Amino acid sequence: MTISDKKLEELLQKHFGFSEFRSGQKDVIHSLLERKSTLAILPTGTGKSLCYQLIGKICKKPVVIISPLISLMQDQVEQLRFAGEKRVVALTSVLPFERKKYVIEHLEHFNFIYLAPEMLNKKEVVEKLMGLDLALLVVDEAHCISKWGPDFRPDYLGLGDLRKKLNSPTTLALTATATKKVEEDIIRILFDRQKIKTIRHSVDRPNIFLAVENVENQKEKNQKLVQLVERLKTPGLIYFSSKKKADEIADLLRQKSKLNVSSYHAGRTAIDRYTVQQQFMRGELDVICATSAFGMGVNKKNIRYVIHYHLPADLESYLQEIGRAGRDGKQSIAILLYQASDVILQRQLINMTLPEDEMIQYYMDNMQRLKGHAGEQGELLDYYCKQGLSSRQVKELFSRRRDEKSKNLNEILAYINTAECRREYIKRYFGEEGSQIHSGLCCQLMGEKLDLAKLGMEETEEVTAESSISSNYQKTIRKLFNL
Repeated sequence: MTISDKKLEELLQKHFGFSEFRSGQKDVIHSLLERKSTLAILPTGTGKSLCYQLIGKICKKPVVIISPLISLMQDQVEQLRFAGEKRVVALTSVLPFERKKYVIEHLEHFNFIYLAPEMLNKKEVVEKLMGLDLALLVVDEAHCISKWGPDFRPDYLGLGDLRKKLNSPTTLALTATATKKVEEDIIRILFDRQKIKTIRHSVDRPNIFLAVENVENQKEKNQKLVQLVERLKTPGLIYFSSKKKADEIADLLRQKSKLNVSSYHAGRTAIDRYTVQQQFMRGELDVICATSAFGMGVNKKNIRYVIHYHLPADLESYLQEIGRAGRDGKQSIAILLYQASDVILQRQLINMTLPEDEMIQYYMDNMQRLKGHAGEQGELLDYYCKQGLSSRQVKELFSRRRDEKSKNLNEILAYINTAECRREYIKRYFGEEGSQIHSGLCCQLMGEKLDLAKLGMEETEEVTAESSISSNYQKTIRKLFNL
């Protein structure tokens, strides 16, 4: 199907109210209209979801979207409903049983079907999908295929097999950050090394100032954080590697400041997480202290800062998370608080998420008894056992992955300690050519003092219109969680 740029812009205005496309959107849409499976690597905040939403409107056939987080799906469903699309659903574990049963039985009645990857383990869901004439299969946050860590979903590794069962429909894989290695993993696992169209745009977000603040110890880090949060324009997002620490610092900030602060992580109930997300989206919270469970796909345009309290695992994670800031195009800032001992925590996380040889052998010897009772590591091992790998092959695989994770950790340390332009370092890491022209709005060079006033990032007493928006998410919560 060929549609002129002018006609596409008319359809964009008609269905979504926008007068022009953002960078990369039109290229992706043209590729999909030509029935070419596509890997789109576009920076955060460029409206990747609009690409498949417009295709669904044009083709008038169902679009299935595989998405890793419930919060991401709920956000997308609400946006589509706001735009007037009624036949949209998110099939997830939090959906009440009767509603879930109805949705599965009537899947063909929906235009946009968001699916949590674990739902694809249900035979009746896959059988229903096989009966649909799809406009498009979408894999959102496709880097999760290659990302083994706290957010890794083993079910993502089976998406290539699902695609074959669905007769290899036109497929769109979306991500904001992918090195050449991750790109190769996506093509190998999802597309079985078939030739596809890859559209890659720069990871750079020029309006996000990059900074690293070194601290000697925990006390100094907490003091620095409180000082920053009291001075910075809100709203803001603070990332942690520990659920316990996210709660502790949320309590500290409530005590030390006048800001409305809450925490968000997998240890909180689904209702609590949804409530916090909605409060933040509606401007009722100034700051969220979160683990990486928050943010993927959450489209709040006016986040002014992202602070990392703990060391990120790698530059891909870091770029994903700081990309929550400044989606409105206004000046924003990403600050990494670095304490040398943070490296120990990240090395512990690597060991926790990747099984040791002893664990692998024990699981393989006792697979039937341990299946479903060995946590995330058990899920990973179960997947590879199903692929017919021997214990020796599995041990070698995880040994290589452990080395890769250590290498990735060393890259983020090199970013912290670089004497050059930080933006230049990131662009080079992601394989982008051309030099970066450093400026005062680019990044904080090593040894430079962080001048928030010069950046225009200091809070004023003005109250934004967003904070006065009325809240009706309580009704949504009751409906979503069958209360």
